[in-house]
Amino acid sequence: MVGEWVETVDYPQAPTMTDEEVAALFDVALFARLATINRDGTVQLTPVFFKYLDDEIWIATQDPSQKIRNIKRNNKVSVLVDVPEVPFKAALVYGTAALDYDDVIKKRIAIFERTRSRAEAEDYARKLSGKWKCVIVRVKPERIVSFDYSNF
Repeated sequence: MVGEWVETVDYPQAPTMTDEEVAALFDVALFARLATINRDGTVQLTPVFFKYLDDEIWIATQDPSQKIRNIKRNNKVSVLVDVPEVPFKAALVYGTAALDYDDVIKKRIAIFERTRSRAEAEDYARKLSGKWKCVIVRVKPERIVSFDYSNF
């Protein structure tokens, strides 16, 4: 569960969220941002479709992407999950990424269903898999740092 990794130390700018609030944020946020490390040491930050499932963040993407090349070199990643509303709230996940090539279309459909109908998710997943080799990035959280400005 989320609570095993939630950082309990308050940031100076805003209170942290409870385990339940972090889980709720993962349910309502439409996108996440995945940070990986480029070969030259710079950070690549990419918006991604995601789903929190089985204590992991699942991310749908294509194998030939830069973020996948980065993960193959260094599987330490960060994932920012937030909502674009005021008051601002977010959870920053630090973790380890694993690449999953098994039953990818089914898993991508589950991820895409968060933002569209089942039929649209199936169509989108199949179209993408026809263009590129697809993969699921499974991020196992090692630490989650959260903040919620509405808790002042």
